[in-house]
Amino acid sequence: MSGPGSKRLEWPSIALCFAIYGSFLGLTWWSDRLPVWVFLPLGALLIAWHSSMQHEFIHGHPTPWSRVNRALASVPLSLWLPFESYRMSHLVHHCDEKLTDPLDDPESYYWSPADWQALGPLGRLVVRAHTTLAGRLVIGPAWNISRYLVVEFHAVRTRPGWHRRIWRSHAIGCVPVLLWTLGVCRVDPLLYGLTIYAGTSLLLLRSFAEHRAHEGVFERTAIVENAWFFGPLFLFNNLHAAHHELPRVPWYELPAWYRANRQRLVIDNGGLVYNGYADVARRFLFRPHDATIHPFTPASEARVAATV
Repeated sequence: MSGPGSKRLEWPSIALCFAIYGSFLGLTWWSDRLPVWVFLPLGALLIAWHSSMQHEFIHGHPTPWSRVNRALASVPLSLWLPFESYRMSHLVHHCDEKLTDPLDDPESYYWSPADWQALGPLGRLVVRAHTTLAGRLVIGPAWNISRYLVVEFHAVRTRPGWHRRIWRSHAIGCVPVLLWTLGVCRVDPLLYGLTIYAGTSLLLLRSFAEHRAHEGVFERTAIVENAWFFGPLFLFNNLHAAHHELPRVPWYELPAWYRANRQRLVIDNGGLVYNGYADVARRFLFRPHDATIHPFTPASEARVAATV
């Protein structure tokens, strides 16, 4: 089994990489012969699968060479998210002691009292809807993408440095993707945009219940079992507590490692386990997953936020 410092080539992941890019090339090449109701879901699944692969490769897979891994993962099929930006923020997210903290965890969906007040009535309405699974899947892609781009636009203007270098490289990478999809294959731009939106929505299904604020560090990370379809699509990142404990275990070895360590992991995370994504939907489709304001804020700040 691979672990920290593994120097082997992970051939299943390399094969997966070629399968994803090959499938994308094939799907777009034959797009004029496929009805929308076929192209859109297949394209969304590929976008989500590709993003799962990017997440996997952030953690030192599938080769011992970081530059090779980054090159394999950096093709921007979803267009809006530069891989290098994702890589840097996600590695910060893996500081488990700061998980869910809205000030220190870049993937937190919680808000500090000050930021909650700054949202305004409409923003708070959107965020409340965003805490339900239905809201996350329907408006989540628009909300997440737009907020990310606004923040990045501000960063490029005020702190150009590496932000500008990342976006310059990303823009260069988008050129062949757009030339192929829109120029060579003549994919309708609106259809491609909807495909990206739907693929992002699938990813938000995965991340919706991954973490929950708790005083205990290990009790902040959930497990979704019995995900026979979404498990492979998410490269078994649904076993999220296992992934956070050993992010260098490759995706195809993670289920066996989880089964061998399940009892301890479930005890450590306080039993935060869901029986598939249908269970997540049953609990939270129209009900909030948790409070919007992070619960471990100073009481005085929380009281102020509660009055807004």
